[in-house]
Amino acid sequence: MITGAKPNIVQEILELKEKKNATLLAHYYQEAAIQDIADDIGDSFYLAQKASKTKNDIIVFAGVSFMAEMAKILNPEKKVLIPDADAACSLADSCDPAEFNDFISQHPDHLVITYINCSAEIKAMSDIICTSSNALRVINSLPEDQPIIFAPDRNLGKYLIRETGRNLLLWDGVCMVHEAFSLDKIIQLCEEHPRAKIVAHPESDERLLKVAHFTGSTKAMLEYVVNDAAPEYIVATEAGILHQMKKEVPDKKLIPAPVSEDNTCACSECAYMKLNTLDKLYRCLLHETPEVTLSPELAMQAAKPLQRMLQY
Repeated sequence: MITGAKPNIVQEILELKEKKNATLLAHYYQEAAIQDIADDIGDSFYLAQKASKTKNDIIVFAGVSFMAEMAKILNPEKKVLIPDADAACSLADSCDPAEFNDFISQHPDHLVITYINCSAEIKAMSDIICTSSNALRVINSLPEDQPIIFAPDRNLGKYLIRETGRNLLLWDGVCMVHEAFSLDKIIQLCEEHPRAKIVAHPESDERLLKVAHFTGSTKAMLEYVVNDAAPEYIVATEAGILHQMKKEVPDKKLIPAPVSEDNTCACSECAYMKLNTLDKLYRCLLHETPEVTLSPELAMQAAKPLQRMLQY
């Protein structure tokens, strides 16, 4: 139980959701208690789909700011809330709008494809948004002679270059969570668990992806672990996914990939994702704040590439 939280907080959150006709969308990287009461849990692409189709008056997005912005872009007439307004994203923060605008202006013949982990301002400068679930399909759907800028994640960009053979022009951004894994410690884990398979997110360093048995989006990693026959897995993504994995495969051993620096849980956690708590979620629903707001012009411009993404 969270210190200072109401003892019956889960029930009160559920009652507030019903009373206010609110839906709770939660990313896999949220704390287990929030995942357990969410109406929908998923990765960025799945949650974008859900946000685009919701009939509720209020959307509460338990994730980080770019995700809540995405829900607002797709639902400009609805109230969108986030439990903690400071829940940012290291990858989104690595792409400054002014600098990115200068970058793309230097390459006017390039189509701009941006990973969904970016701000509304970056989305508005883009031609198509993608996620790690559909990035390969997006790029492969375009003519081979079409020059492409890919932003903001350089690791995902390098992965796409290897998989598609395309010469993408990359923005130099990274996710600090997926950059933190220690390849040496992972190899040591493999020696201790010779039957274990490594599953990794394509935002990880390319050296890790070269030794991974499977590379894919958060949802794809979950599906792989469920459907594959191995008894053990080393999971190289944010540790929040382990909660859903354990539910799906309680008989399999799941080992969080270790990070380079000492960490209390020996795994990689996103400090921004974990800013959201049950107590903040309760107060968010009760007071209907913090609310995500965007100018109509920005929302309209950012909606165009997002809608193109949903077509994939």
